Formats: sequence, structure tokens, C-alpha cells
Amino acid sequence: MKKDLTTGNVTKTMLLFAGPMILGNLLQQCYNIVDMLIVGRALGAGALAAVGSAYSLMTFLTSVLIGMCMGSGSLFSYSIGKRDTARLQYEMTASFSFIGIVTIVMNIVVFVCMKPILNILQIPEDIYGMMQEYVWYIFWGIFFVFLYNYFSFLLRAAGDSVVSLVFLGISSGLNIVLDLALVYGIRMGIKGAAIATVISQIVSGIGICIYTWMKMPELRFSLRPERIKESQSVMGEVVRYSAASSIQQSVMNFGILMIQGLVNSFGTAVMAAFAAAVKIDSFAYMPAQEFANAFSIFISQNWGAGKEKRVQKGVRSAVTVSAAFCICASVLIYFGARYLMLAFIDGSEHEIIRVGIQYLHIEGAFYCGIGILFLWYGYYRAVGRPEMSVVLTVISLGTRVLLSYTLAPIKSIGVIAIWWSIPIGWFLADVTGYVYLQYMNKKAKMCRN
Repeated sequence: MKKDLTTGNVTKTMLLFAGPMILGNLLQQCYNIVDMLIVGRALGAGALAAVGSAYSLMTFLTSVLIGMCMGSGSLFSYSIGKRDTARLQYEMTASFSFIGIVTIVMNIVVFVCMKPILNILQIPEDIYGMMQEYVWYIFWGIFFVFLYNYFSFLLRAAGDSVVSLVFLGISSGLNIVLDLALVYGIRMGIKGAAIATVISQIVSGIGICIYTWMKMPELRFSLRPERIKESQSVMGEVVRYSAASSIQQSVMNFGILMIQGLVNSFGTAVMAAFAAAVKIDSFAYMPAQEFANAFSIFISQNWGAGKEKRVQKGVRSAVTVSAAFCICASVLIYFGARYLMLAFIDGSEHEIIRVGIQYLHIEGAFYCGIGILFLWYGYYRAVGRPEMSVVLTVISLGTRVLLSYTLAPIKSIGVIAIWWSIPIGWFLADVTGYVYLQYMNKKAKMCRN
């Protein structure tokens, strides 16, 4: 085990643990950032819109798997904090078997249902062919996304946030080289960008799997039939945590996918602007998101170790740090919106740039809302209330979808309704998370008395 999160200065411990995770997510964002930069510059706005829309679809599908791995990681952290190695072994065996089977089934389903999925997204005819070609190739990386994320969350639960960063660094560098070679060099077009991403995912997934197995013997588990049978005692809890976190992640991304469909109805210019702005957006609040994931592992280990006061200190510290991250991001995005959009699209595309700046000015001003929401997700997952994360996600995304679909069709309001619905959803979910925490504290106090 690499790092004990139950000792040392609270803020320093969380920041040191979160640092590699933030940088790792930064590299992961580079997968699609590089695709979009190269595709947008080399192949034009239509290809940029196709890749951006495909990114929303792929994010939704992989969020199911990432959510499951995240939920299992919370269980791993709790058992590690409790020093229960036997239970940890059972949890690892049960979760890998369960999530692995779900991955294979999902991969088959998405290939079979590809055309109906694209039809639901209301892809414009002028980019439908490019979108279909890109998606066909990008889907081949789903299993390796599972492999990478499973072992990444396992290592993080054990206090090691560095190894996953190393493998992402290698695969991101490879992705850049392959993008340039396949799109610019061999002229494979949008297919080349997809193949470059999949090869990079294969490298990171298989690489981290081999490393964990060879270098971390305490994290080895067995998939022998007898061990799987023994692990049935924890399967119910594994499924509960995995399913709750998966539902939370997939609901969040399904809501985004629904918004993507609505955005697509406004035409290719708005699609391209949204594709670029969303990438800038996710890049901007990514430090707060990964800090919240580190915070969740910190809380889970300390919760398992029974250190209630340290948990309370961790919550107060995390709110301060996350708010600082988000305020800095809001300032940078608001004043740098035009320059950031110009990195994705040619300066002659005035309408695309205008819409993208409008989006970033509205949403970018309220990053504190999503920063706090990420902390609520992590906290409730860590303290054995993963279902509450689902509730908060439904409130946030439900508000966003409801307001968007109700107001955007009104000509006098239009697409701006979609942009404003986002921070409103964050605010309502944050308030709900706070009210529920007060209820939990009051209930716990009554039980002690």
C-alpha cells in the first residue's frame, strides 16, 4: 500500500494525493482535445462537430463502466482504511468479474444498435457519414477503458495516484504522435483520429493491468471459480455501490447526451461551438472534479478507520480548496473565452466563435456550483450513501434537461436557455446536498443521545 490517508496534515495530504489525479485527468482530456484540434484544423467544422458529438456519446457509454469502477473503489478504500485484507480480496474478485461481464455485454449491444443510437442524436445529414465512421472505430476501445479505470481506481484506493498518471502520460503522448501520423501524414481523415485514440487506450489499459499484477502483489486477486464463489458474500454490496455510482455517472452523461441532441437541432454551427466550448469547459473545472475524487478516497479511508473528526476537517478543507480552484477557473475562462475558441476553430468562423463565447461567459461564471457538487458526490459515495449521489445528479441534470427542452424552442430565447439551465441545476443540487447533510447530522446526534 503506497499511501496512508488516515495520518498527516489534512489539506496537504489531500492536495498531494489529488495532484497526480488532476494531472492524469488533464492528460485524459488530451485524448479528445488533440483529436478535435487536429480534426478541426485539418478537416473543417463538419468533422469537428462529428467528433464533438461522438465524444458526448462515448462519454455516456464509458461513464457506465467508470461509475462502476468508482463505486468499487469506494469499497476498496473503506476496507483498506479498516485494514480488512480478506474482505478486500473478495471485493476485488467480485467487482472485476461483475464489471468485466457488463463491459463485454455493453460492447456487443452498442455495435448492434449503432444506427438507432445515431438516429436518436438527430445528427445532421451533412456530417452523418463522418459521425458513423468515427463512432464505429472508437467503440473498439471500450473494454480497454474499463481495464484502465478498474486498476486506476484500485491503485488510488490503496493510496497510489501516480502510476495511473504515468500510463496516461505514455498513452497521451502516443495519441498525439498517432493523430499527426494518421490524420496529417497518411491522410486517413476522421477514421485516423479514432484509431489513434483506441490504440492509446489499449496501451494504457493493458499497461496498468500488467504493472499492478507484477508490482503490487497485495492487490492481486483470483478469478478461479472457487474464489468467485467465495466472493459472493460481498457481491451484493459490490453491485450496490457499483450500480449506484454507475447510475450517477450515466444519468449525468445521459442528460448531457439529451442536451447534445437538442443542440444538434440548432445546426452545424451551434454543434461545432458547443463541441469546442464543452471541451474548454470540462478542462476548466477538471481540477475541482479530480480533487473531489481524491477527497472521496480520503473520506472513505478515514471513515473505515473510524476517524470522524478527521473526516469533518477534510470536508471543511475540501470546500475551501475547491472554491479556490473554481474561482480561478471562472476568471480565466471568462476573460480568455475568445482566445480559447480560436484554438479550436479558424477565426473566419465568426458565428461558431460567437456562440462558443456566449456559452463560456454564462456557464464559466458559476464553476463554484459544480465544484461543490463534485464534493457532494464524493462525500456521499464515501460514507455509504452512494444513492444520494444519484439523487443529486437527477436534480442537477433533470433541471437542465427540463428547462432546456421547455425554453429553447421559444424563438425569443433559443439556445441561450440551454446555457443558463446548467448553473441553475448545479445550484438546486448543491442546496439539496447541504440539506440532506444537516438531516444526517441531526439524525446521528439523536441516536447518540
